[in-house]
Amino acid sequence: MASAAASAKAPSLRLTLWVLLIVYVFNFLDRQIVGILAEPIARDLKLSDGQIGVMTGLAFALFYTVLGIPIARYADRPTSNRVAIISIALTIWSGMTVISGFAMNYWQMLLARIGVGVGEAGCTPAAHSLISDISPPEKRASSMAFYALGIPIGSLLGMVIGGQLSDTIGWRWAFVVVGAPGVIMALFVWLLLQDPRAFRAAPEPQPKGSLADGISHTIDAFREMCQSRAFVFVLIAGSASSFLGYGKGLWAAIFFQRTHGLTAGETGLWLGITAGIAGIIGTWAGGYFADRYGAKNRQHILTAPAIGMAVAAPLLFWAYNAEGWMMAMALIAIPTALNSLYLGPTYSAVQGLVPIKSRALASAMILFFQNLIGLGLGPLIFGMLSDWMKPQYGAESVRYVLYWAAWLGVVPAFFFWRASLRLNAELKTG
Repeated sequence: MASAAASAKAPSLRLTLWVLLIVYVFNFLDRQIVGILAEPIARDLKLSDGQIGVMTGLAFALFYTVLGIPIARYADRPTSNRVAIISIALTIWSGMTVISGFAMNYWQMLLARIGVGVGEAGCTPAAHSLISDISPPEKRASSMAFYALGIPIGSLLGMVIGGQLSDTIGWRWAFVVVGAPGVIMALFVWLLLQDPRAFRAAPEPQPKGSLADGISHTIDAFREMCQSRAFVFVLIAGSASSFLGYGKGLWAAIFFQRTHGLTAGETGLWLGITAGIAGIIGTWAGGYFADRYGAKNRQHILTAPAIGMAVAAPLLFWAYNAEGWMMAMALIAIPTALNSLYLGPTYSAVQGLVPIKSRALASAMILFFQNLIGLGLGPLIFGMLSDWMKPQYGAESVRYVLYWAAWLGVVPAFFFWRASLRLNAELKTG
């Protein structure tokens, strides 16, 4: 009887997914808007391409990744309220996005973007743990892919809205306009969602350990995860995908402004819609294929990402080599969709390769490497390469960096394929 009552009160999967999707849209909207605003910010604050890379990537990623692990450990505790963690995180990163609009120099902007990273560190590990808790295993990839739709939707809105606002009211007010609604949304998260832990029997109290104990336990848990070769391959593939994705995302926007002469608003509108819609289709399709074909053979959970990224490499090179901006924009759509297939399958596989008690931590570990290597180093290294090539290629230096990035897509394709071969042996059923 008690169990039936608890089940009746259990939070709705559909409601939880829709609310968390909106939260994740705000997450990437606030994170990615700086990409379309980078060129006007650089002009006003007199920044080099290397400084753009630090501001848009490394400064955010360092704090996002480092803080994500202890927050995930806290979220994995049976007594923690994951809804509260997400709500507080949303308030912090949205507020810091607003503050970004008031930066008067490079260091103030850097601190504001660090603040956004601090806030966003609390979102996805807790959200992944929550989704995994209330999703049946056979629907987990689709649920993760649905949540991951926040990436292309948020990126689309960030580019379109950010670009239009930049052209009309300036980049400073663009930060204010997109950041303020997130603070209000945080209240709705608190009111609408419930953590299913609230309906379970109270767990036995756990003894409190020292900071050293917490670090030791985290290291031990990570070592346990790395005993799974599939987890290690997924970690490498996801990190490489993130490195290329964040690097190409930022510098493709700058590429269309420098090489093809578009304004921030025009780039945000056309690239945002093209890449955003393609990303939405690819993200949804990745979850669909993983659940449909993975149910018959679990190896196929990661088959689509492996094939998709291999096929995308030559298509993306062709897109960057196109002369007209309309042709280049159209050619970007298909490889963008193919490169988005990995999101749902990756997070679903990770959740199935680790013990239930470590799911939030597993997400944090994946995000640690994805964001430190991807968001932290992708825009930075692309920017440094662009600075290095400028004496020879001038404004076309970005195009040559993107050529190199397109062909590197075969690296994550290889590791997704290697991981897929291990899934039948290593994937847990719960």
